[in-house]
Amino acid sequence: MFWASYLLAVLAIILAWPVPVLLSRAQWPARSPFTAMLLWQAIALAGGLSMIGAMLVYGLEPIGDNLIAGLRALAGMVLFNAPTTALGFWHIFALSAAALLTAHLVFTLLLTYYKIQRQRRRHRELLALLASPSGQDAGTLVISHDSPVAYCLPGGARSVTVLSDGLMAALEPAELRAVLIHENAHLSQRHHLLLWAFAAWRQALPWLPTTRLAQESVNSLIEMLADDVALRTESKATLIKAIAIVASGSAGTGGGDIRPSSPSLALSGLEAASGGPGSDAVRTAATRVSRLLTPQPQLPAAIRSAVLAGSVLLLALPTALLVVPGLLG
Repeated sequence: MFWASYLLAVLAIILAWPVPVLLSRAQWPARSPFTAMLLWQAIALAGGLSMIGAMLVYGLEPIGDNLIAGLRALAGMVLFNAPTTALGFWHIFALSAAALLTAHLVFTLLLTYYKIQRQRRRHRELLALLASPSGQDAGTLVISHDSPVAYCLPGGARSVTVLSDGLMAALEPAELRAVLIHENAHLSQRHHLLLWAFAAWRQALPWLPTTRLAQESVNSLIEMLADDVALRTESKATLIKAIAIVASGSAGTGGGDIRPSSPSLALSGLEAASGGPGSDAVRTAATRVSRLLTPQPQLPAAIRSAVLAGSVLLLALPTALLVVPGLLG
């Protein structure tokens, strides 16, 4: 497992820096946001697996020719007082670092989920006091706010879409339908789960710049995916006008707004996409409008298939290095 640990370390470095930077600067994701979304997920999963796996494999190298054998021997040392003389200082250090990093990532994931659920619950309590039914359907609420506001609040059967009366007054019926379709797409495609995972990744490793790039890119991609759903039934001009109107509201909103400050807490649909208010929302809206005004053809099927195959390989490579007996040992 000696060479496997070094290959995993190299893979972790590549997936932690150059690959995410290049992908965040690429133009093609706007042409196939679903494919790009899968690639981002593969990068995040394979990067984390390689990072932890490199330390595990190095630490277990003296006592097993693969991860499973090494863990079995380690369990014997911990549970049955088997001799530990085969493990040197740096092996024990690597194993401890792998355990701490794993615990940190899992704890941060659960803590982020807890925070999200708590803030969503508080937000629902505010909506119960300040919002009223839209009259269109039970899943749409209206708040009294002069600025155009639209977002969705995930919650399974309790999921709702929230609109402001300022937005409803500013939009034509077709534009309002585009907003609702966009928000419903967020809910039906479970975009909040993606935002939760990437928000947790950023919280766990804030010192890694690529976690910010990944979160921003994923936030933008989910907006494109929801836009594409709206375009199935509404015209491009209708959607562009709706985006512009809602973005103008997000740029000028002041205090007293009950909207959540992060899409990971409640999905901000046409109103915001990058995780923050003000200029971030306007910049994201500008990117989406530009994509609609100058549409590019979808990536050819062969290229999409190649990207998907690459995503699978990204996950398969560290897995193989970890579990295949004696691979590169």
